Amino acid sequence: MLTGIWEEFLTIAREEAGSRVVETWFKAVTLQRWDALNKIIYLQAPNHFVCDWVQSTYGILLQEQLGRLFNVVKPKVVITSSTQKVEQHVVTSVSSTIVQAPVSLETMHSHKLAPQKQTGFGNKNYRFSTFVVGPSNALAYAAAQAVAQNPGYVYNPLFLFGGSGLGKTHLLHAIGHEIQTNAPKAIILYQSIDRFVTEFISAIRFDRVHKFREKYKSVDLLLLDDIQFIANKEQTQEVFFHIFNTLYETKKQIVFSSDTFPENIQGLAERLRSRLSWGLVADIYAPSLETKIAIIKKKADYNAEYVPDEVASFIASYVVSNVRELEGALIRVMAFSALTSQPVTVELAKKVLMRSTESHSHLVDFDSVIRCLSKHYPYSLEELRSKNRGKDLANVRQIAMFLMKKVTGKSLRDVGHFLGGRDHSTVMHAVGCIERRALADHAFGELLRRIEQDVMRS
Repeated sequence: MLTGIWEEFLTIAREEAGSRVVETWFKAVTLQRWDALNKIIYLQAPNHFVCDWVQSTYGILLQEQLGRLFNVVKPKVVITSSTQKVEQHVVTSVSSTIVQAPVSLETMHSHKLAPQKQTGFGNKNYRFSTFVVGPSNALAYAAAQAVAQNPGYVYNPLFLFGGSGLGKTHLLHAIGHEIQTNAPKAIILYQSIDRFVTEFISAIRFDRVHKFREKYKSVDLLLLDDIQFIANKEQTQEVFFHIFNTLYETKKQIVFSSDTFPENIQGLAERLRSRLSWGLVADIYAPSLETKIAIIKKKADYNAEYVPDEVASFIASYVVSNVRELEGALIRVMAFSALTSQPVTVELAKKVLMRSTESHSHLVDFDSVIRCLSKHYPYSLEELRSKNRGKDLANVRQIAMFLMKKVTGKSLRDVGHFLGGRDHSTVMHAVGCIERRALADHAFGELLRRIEQDVMRS
């Protein structure tokens, strides 16, 4: 039974997070036990590298989807490492933390409150002390620290801008932790914009919009991740506009993260776009080789692991994309070393990382799909990203979504974001429509296969 449930979860995870996530992390994890009485799901990882990464990065996905498969709401998901004898990691939702007794941050400016027991805001690993600073992120780091020390008065709002996996979410949580330490009674709310939108839709459905507004207007610190996904959601933008004004006027701190500069977010009301830029826009770009090596060494030290300098240098040179991929590569190497009882060497790192590359060598990028699709349909990428819902264009857009999801190994969310900031449910619907059409229409199915073969040869 447990094996079947875990296999079903892996299928869901491929859709939600992408096949690379499943192959890299979830396949190293096993479902050990289900405690129905206490509603606890026990998982085991090969070492604490994998344990910590899965917990901090995919905790919400585990809790929501395993809860659905076990038919229970918000179960506890306990992840242990096979190398740990006592320590346990309990996965809980990091969508928000609201502590008791609302207090204005003005209290913090007058005097620092005595330390109290913390409620465990957000990701415990995402602190300023664990963030590696280099030329690529120095401005964002300094701005985040300034906000944490003097919230509501400097850089309000703070807009952190940069590509995926470069540390924006880390800094958001670090700000939250620092403010909670200085003002334990402050109301701190971290939220991804996807969750914000979902919560707002639920509030409309159950006639609780007033409570929704009051919840967000009562916070002292609002941390919103991936603000770019509010694009083209007019009602959500309207309610957020008024929440923003209330918080700003009462000098409550607002921090955004985005992979798109405010001026370049399409489908955003102009009055809201201007407000996103009122404070400071601090960018984060890809780290240098030296910074990547420092990140690897610090991550290893934090987990009490030893990584030789030559191995750290090889991994840093091998991974060229972002910090998340860099840490993922380190985790794969350390996990393989632990599983096979082999020392961490350059030869082992080459074996692990190059094998991983070979296993995904068939994957292609989004641009390749668009190039091949344009040979069969007269639409540009700009048109596919547009809000135009003409029947023919919408059909081609769905075909693009289907092919991108199938041949790139990327998540539904990544595909939707590439095609104009559409949400994952839109992509899922498109994939289903194209699959059903291909089965019912032989000629269309053959055309789809030819396009796919063209993409794979590109």
